[in-house]
Amino acid sequence: MAAEAAAVAETAKVCVACRAGRVDDDGYCENCGHAQPRERDHMEAESGPIAAVSDRGLRHHRNEDSFGLGCTALPDGSPALVAIVCDGVSSATRPDDASLAAAKAASESLLAALPQGAHPQQAMHEAIVAASHAVNALADEPATAREQAPHQNAPACTLVGSVVTAGLLVVGWVGDSRAYWVPADRSSPPARLTEDDSWAAQMVAAGLMSEAEAYADERAHAITGWLGADAYELEPHTASFKPDRPGVVVVCTDGLWNYAEAAEEMAEVLPPDTALRPLHSARVLVGHALDGGGHDNVTVALVPFPAPVQGAGSA
Repeated sequence: MAAEAAAVAETAKVCVACRAGRVDDDGYCENCGHAQPRERDHMEAESGPIAAVSDRGLRHHRNEDSFGLGCTALPDGSPALVAIVCDGVSSATRPDDASLAAAKAASESLLAALPQGAHPQQAMHEAIVAASHAVNALADEPATAREQAPHQNAPACTLVGSVVTAGLLVVGWVGDSRAYWVPADRSSPPARLTEDDSWAAQMVAAGLMSEAEAYADERAHAITGWLGADAYELEPHTASFKPDRPGVVVVCTDGLWNYAEAAEEMAEVLPPDTALRPLHSARVLVGHALDGGGHDNVTVALVPFPAPVQGAGSA
C-alpha cells in the first residue's frame, strides 16, 4: 500500500504556486485555483539561420499560437528557408489545436514540395490549402463534453508564412497575421509585405476611413478571412519579391504587431544583428510586446534574406 501511495504521489501533478494542491485534468490547482504552466506557454526554436519564439502573453490563460520552421534545398542544391506562424481564433473551438495543425501541415507541405522543384509561390499556395484541410478536419473529430456547446464555431486560425531562397522572397497569408521586410543596413525603408483580412483593412481599401480611424475602431481586428470549416471560400494570398539587398523577414501574429504596427516601428525594435543572432532577436521582439502589456499571445519568426549557403560566413 505504501508503495502504491508513493507511486500515485509521484505521478500526481502538484501546484507550482501553493505546492500543496493537486492539479486537475484542465491544468488548474484544486486547492488554490492557480493555472499551471503549459508546454506551449513559451516556446523557442532555431533551424539553421532562422528562429522563432512564441509566448502566452500576460493576459491569456493559454497560448493559442503556433509556428513551424525548416531548412531545405532546391533541386539545384541552393538553400530554401521556411517559416510558418499561426494564430488561433479565440472565439472558436480548440483554437490552439487549429494553429498547431495548420503550422504543421503548411511547413511540412513546403518542405516536401520545394526540393521537388515546385515554384516557391505555388508551393506556398498549396501549403495554405494543406493547412486549411488540416484545420477543417478538426471539425469532424468527436467533441469532448466541454466542447459540445452548439453556439461555438469550428476550430479556426490565421496563417502567415515565408519562403526565402537565394534570390526570392515569398509570403503567403490568410487572416491578420503579418510579414514585414527590414533591410539589414536600414539604408532603404522597411515595408509590410501582407494586407490584413480584417474589417479595418476593408474600410481603408474601400476609402471609407483613414487607416488611423479604422484601426481605432473597436471592430478593427474582426477578421474577414481565416482557416476553418466555417470560413468563407478559401482565398490564399501569396506574393513574391526580389529584394536588392540583404535583410530580414519578420513573420508574426498580431500579438507582436499591435505593439509595432508600422514597418518603421518594427524596424526600430528589431536588433541590427538579427542575421547573426536570430533567436536573441526573436526574444527581443517578444519582450517588446510583453513590456507593452502582452494583451495577446505573441509569436514571431525571423528569416534572413538571402538564404545563406550552408557554411557561408563560418570561421
